[in-house]
Amino acid sequence: MGNDRVQIADEGVLAMTLLPLTMGAVNYDRFQAIRDGSVRVEGIDLEIVPLEVEEIFYRQMKYHEFDVSEMSMSSYLAGIDAGDFPYIALPVFPSRYFRHQSVFVRTDSGIERPEDLIGKRVGVPEYQITACVWLRGMMADDHGVTPDRVTWFSGGVDSPGRVEKRPIELPDGVTVTPIGKDETLSQLILDGSLDALFTAHLPAAFLDRPHRVTRLFPDYKAVEKAYFARTGIFPIMHVVVVRRSVLDAHPWIARSLLKAFTAALEKAKADLLYRSSLKVMLPWLADHVEETVAAMGTDYWPYGVEENRTVLDTFLRYHHSQGLSRRRREPEEIFAPSTIDEFVI
Repeated sequence: MGNDRVQIADEGVLAMTLLPLTMGAVNYDRFQAIRDGSVRVEGIDLEIVPLEVEEIFYRQMKYHEFDVSEMSMSSYLAGIDAGDFPYIALPVFPSRYFRHQSVFVRTDSGIERPEDLIGKRVGVPEYQITACVWLRGMMADDHGVTPDRVTWFSGGVDSPGRVEKRPIELPDGVTVTPIGKDETLSQLILDGSLDALFTAHLPAAFLDRPHRVTRLFPDYKAVEKAYFARTGIFPIMHVVVVRRSVLDAHPWIARSLLKAFTAALEKAKADLLYRSSLKVMLPWLADHVEETVAAMGTDYWPYGVEENRTVLDTFLRYHHSQGLSRRRREPEEIFAPSTIDEFVI
């Protein structure tokens, strides 16, 4: 990006041209206020390009197309661990997801509780994806199912040909075997070659053959609420990253972006609480919001480092212990320094 330019307005007043930046992101409600202009990003003309998450990650990790983008938490950590990564994160977390609902088992596999995964064959889209890092960490912490006690297979869930985004070095005793180039995880669990799947994507085997493939935790909402009550963790899936060269040239943009994303998040929350009409197509939206607040508090989707310290510490521990980063980092190390603290009046 070039330097900010100064132009003369018609009235003869000096006006600063906004810095044009592009952002690849999913079409979330928490970005809507920036897209529609009701929240302004100070000093920046941010063009959000709405894409599906898989396309964003592919284009950003392979071709570095956007100045700002959503990025997998695990891919980001692996990138900075490898060195010379062209992006740095802001403590903005557009995607969070409880993951107990993302474990699928074959109904005749003998898996009825998490401990039954020991010794089983489990498929993952990629070993390094964020959802699977969380699941392996939770299974190890809560049920003693450490990664070395499972045999792992990786590949596309419903389409063949998926491979790891980047090479991985696994701890001793952990093996991950890519499935055949024409095979899918859904096909393999149905034919008995796999016992379970860890996947954020709902597999066709589950949707089409519910008598053959089911969730390990059928009442997953109750399990996930209990997990949050016990740990205080609402798992972070994605961060927002900024191109380092742009931030080096314009150090002020990290704080401008963080302020705008936070304001847009608060506006999205306010829309969920609006009661004169439904802003989301859910007839019992009010009940869902009230249930969420009762279980998690009013600030259930916070941005910022300190507000998320427990979640970040846990994920950084998981990522390192699973061999996906060479050392365990502290939360302050992975974000733009100017976004770590706040000024005080």
